[in-house]
Amino acid sequence: MKEYIITVNGKNYDVMVEERGGGSIVSTNTTPSPAAAAAPVAASSDAGATRIEAGAAGKVFRVESPVGTQVKKGQPIVVLEVMKMETPVVAPKDGVVATIEVSEGQSVDAGTLLATMN
Repeated sequence: MKEYIITVNGKNYDVMVEERGGGSIVSTNTTPSPAAAAAPVAASSDAGATRIEAGAAGKVFRVESPVGTQVKKGQPIVVLEVMKMETPVVAPKDGVVATIEVSEGQSVDAGTLLATMN
C-alpha cells in the first residue's frame, strides 16, 4: 500500500493505493487530507464531528451506511457514480454515521458534504 497526497480543484486528498498482480490499481481511499483547510458548510443540527465529502463530481449511486450505522475505517458510506464508475466514499475512521446529507440520484460536486460521523 502506498500513500499519496493528490490535489483536485485546490483541495488536498490523502490517497492510499494498493497494487496486486500485474500492477493494476484495485483499491483507492480518497479522504480529505488534514492539510486541506475546508470552509465550514452548514449541516443538520445533529451533524457529527467528522465530515465526509465527495472527492470528485458525480451522482450519488447508493447510500451504503445509513444514519446510526457503526462503521470501521475504510467501510463504504456512500457510493458515487463518477465517470460511469462506481466509486465508494469510505469512513476515514471507526465510528457511527451521524447524518447523510445527500440522497440517491443526487448530483454532487467535488467537496460536497455527503455525510458526517462521530
